[in-house]
Amino acid sequence: MEQKREMLRHMLAALAYRTQKALRGAPADFGEFRTAPDVRTPRELVEHMTNVIGYTRTFFVGGTCRPESLPTLAAEAERFHAVLKQLDEQFGNGAFDRISPERLLQGPLSDAMSHAGQLALLRRLFGSPVPPEDFVFADVSIGNLSADQSDPVAPDAEWSTPSGPQRRREDGA
Repeated sequence: MEQKREMLRHMLAALAYRTQKALRGAPADFGEFRTAPDVRTPRELVEHMTNVIGYTRTFFVGGTCRPESLPTLAAEAERFHAVLKQLDEQFGNGAFDRISPERLLQGPLSDAMSHAGQLALLRRLFGSPVPPEDFVFADVSIGNLSADQSDPVAPDAEWSTPSGPQRRREDGA
């Protein structure tokens, strides 16, 4: 069980890293960017991620999780990281008697990671793309669930903006 706990804790750290990668350097008005009427804004998406992680925490502490909306993306991101830390503490101390580590991974943790990817996609649609990197080499550390994440260790040397050069394929095309 200890290995599963460490894997879940690593997943939370990776979620913190990828979320901050998508938010780092975002323009001030990015939080309210709406691509269509029924599509969440980045601020609403981070709020939802907080709800997903908070819901996950209820499997350990009981209760419900329905926090009020916060007015800014920065405030939502700060709360998100705080809730990640609270869940990490439960993973380190709690018993998995109400839900298995596998179900946590396949359900709410994978859901939240998908939303981190949506944030990166929204950045590109907003015209402020996130530079790609090889996440295999990312400096993800168990316990670092804050907004203070390291810079990319293996960023791509070439990457494209909407009007910039395309990355070369391995076959040279």
